[in-house]
Amino acid sequence: MQNKNTFEFEFVALMASLMSIVALSIDALLPALPEIGHDLGVVNLNNNQLLITMIFLGIGLGQLLFGPLSDSFGRKPIVFIGFGVFIIASIICITTKSFEMMIFGRILQGIGLASPRTLCIAIVRDLYSGDYMAKIVSIVVMVFILVPVIAPTLGQFLINYYTWESIFYVNIIYSTLVMIWFWYRQKESLPKEKRIPLSSHLFIDGTREFLKYKDAIGFTLISGFITGSFMVYLSTSQQIFEEQYNLAEMFPYIFASLAISIGLATYLNSVFVVKFGMMNMAYYSTIGYCAVSILYVILFWSGTNPSIYVLITFFALQFFAVGFLFGNLRALAMQPLGHIAGIGAALNGFASTILAVPVANYIGGFVKTSVLPLFIGFSVFGSLSLLVFILLKRHLKLASN
Repeated sequence: MQNKNTFEFEFVALMASLMSIVALSIDALLPALPEIGHDLGVVNLNNNQLLITMIFLGIGLGQLLFGPLSDSFGRKPIVFIGFGVFIIASIICITTKSFEMMIFGRILQGIGLASPRTLCIAIVRDLYSGDYMAKIVSIVVMVFILVPVIAPTLGQFLINYYTWESIFYVNIIYSTLVMIWFWYRQKESLPKEKRIPLSSHLFIDGTREFLKYKDAIGFTLISGFITGSFMVYLSTSQQIFEEQYNLAEMFPYIFASLAISIGLATYLNSVFVVKFGMMNMAYYSTIGYCAVSILYVILFWSGTNPSIYVLITFFALQFFAVGFLFGNLRALAMQPLGHIAGIGAALNGFASTILAVPVANYIGGFVKTSVLPLFIGFSVFGSLSLLVFILLKRHLKLASN
């Protein structure tokens, strides 16, 4: 671990590009869900949500493979293996005529994407620590958030002038360009002398080490709650804005404006996190996350949807809080795990994702004619996150005395 305290623009941009492939693969497909479902014979429209949530399942599973391997073989070669899996999976999605095979392709895409998504965090942890690590992660997430701003518009453009398959072709081209950039410009961040020899008990030993740190477990749990409730929005946003509000043409622009809210928060977090600390920033953001969702539930308990302007205001406030949480929660969980950054990032990502997927699938099944179930989900899992946070702060306070 080199404990750098310098900002390197190209490094941040490259790490953000590794993460942005995930966002592009998810968000560019949102406007195409009805068309894909129609072409592949989907009867229940709610099943279209699986094209979004299942890629997260693959990401969760893939992290358990690629994280430990990167601790033994280095970060770079494992990133390239992930890219290869992703490209193969994209070809499956392009050529299939079966919805079930499309779901398989999306899971496989997620497994491949788990490598760049997880290892970019491990690379940051190799080079940075403490609140400055949280600053770098926040900037990476901020750049990463720019992709959801343009991805649905890009997806809409492609299906208007080409076909939904063209979205997967763009994914392949973009990932190839990022892979070439990574190959030429990023040095290996894990020296050979710091690698963990590959053995049959590598993962078991890493898991035992991870479980020694209650703060890593707690912040991973909170990350799963927040990610799960936010994932419901990702998987149902097209259905909400296009079917409940009849705003199909405006959907890409609404989605982009809400992504800007997250981006602004992550930028502000990168500015203030070193001054106020990632613990405080995340704690008060969790309180805000709970407050906004509970207020919506109280005001619109009848289930009748408010005007689109009121809904967007609540979403913007909700996601503004999310923007302060994503980077800080990952940094807080990774802080004690520098000596097992690959396995640590894998276990953190796996646990939070696997926890998030059933949360998203369950709540998403209720979002049919009203947005209320979505905000009930925000309220419940936001409150659980706050409870875990309070317990963690108490534990850390006792440990420091």
